[in-house]
Amino acid sequence: MKYIKDLKEGSRIQDIYLCKHRQSAVTKNGKHYENVILQDRTGQLDAKIWDPNSEGISEFDALDYIYVVGSVSAFNGQLQASLRQVRKAGEGEYIPADYLPLTKKNRKVMLGELTQIIGTVQNPSLKALLESFFIRDEAFIRAFVSHSAAKTVHHSFVGGLLEHTLSVTKLCIYFADCYPVINRDLLITAAMLHDIGKTKELSSFPMNDYTDDGQLLGHIMIGAEMIHDHIREIPEFPEMLELEVKHCILAHHGEYEYGSPKKPAIIEAMALNLADNADAKLETLSEVLENGAESDKWLGFNRFFDTNIRRTDE
Repeated sequence: MKYIKDLKEGSRIQDIYLCKHRQSAVTKNGKHYENVILQDRTGQLDAKIWDPNSEGISEFDALDYIYVVGSVSAFNGQLQASLRQVRKAGEGEYIPADYLPLTKKNRKVMLGELTQIIGTVQNPSLKALLESFFIRDEAFIRAFVSHSAAKTVHHSFVGGLLEHTLSVTKLCIYFADCYPVINRDLLITAAMLHDIGKTKELSSFPMNDYTDDGQLLGHIMIGAEMIHDHIREIPEFPEMLELEVKHCILAHHGEYEYGSPKKPAIIEAMALNLADNADAKLETLSEVLENGAESDKWLGFNRFFDTNIRRTDE
């Protein structure tokens, strides 16, 4: 198949893609058309069906695998497909794994690294808390290794939550080594648990969208509740230690304007916020550079960073 990342202006498409989204719309002139987002493991492509009588238009819906025929053009600096024919693909015509964005790293190896880090935690209560999630809770582990870390912004792929968590944890280990005042065990625990709520905030792939829990509570609140529930099963878990762990979770976005219920009040919460922010931004920028045309030095204005992005000279 021809992957979305390989499409260019003028490309003809005649292949199967996942219909990530479909919505009817009307032009300013009153003409009906269909907005469609096509997806494969390399990215997404905005597409339009301008003719309401196009072949197969009534046969498919969002999250169906569809065979499409059309062409690719540029609109407002972005690629866009115009589809002439569409039909729902049958079982056996496609391999689902080709349509889900996936971490480039080995998930089994990354999970192994996390469990090895748990072995370095000296505090018995914190170690028991981490083991209750990452060693004994099989349902949680399955969800954790397959979830994304976000819907769109960063690490929005299968294994993204695991990859992000491991990176943040490694940064926090570095901080703890550099600044002895930091409680290493507390910071490592908070780093490994900071985004566990995303296993319930976001649905699994291929949907990867906000659940009712995600819309109403958000991953920060969900994560704090999950931690509280697990701590209840650990005998004599220190009350203040539970407060410190949950404070790190509640403050890891750093600022109220970024959805953080609390601002960091302890150094471990501050270190976690810095590590989380650093990994999220550097991964986002890495994805921008990777997805931009290799021939372009300047990649244009990026709303997330509020600046024009340029490639570094070799």
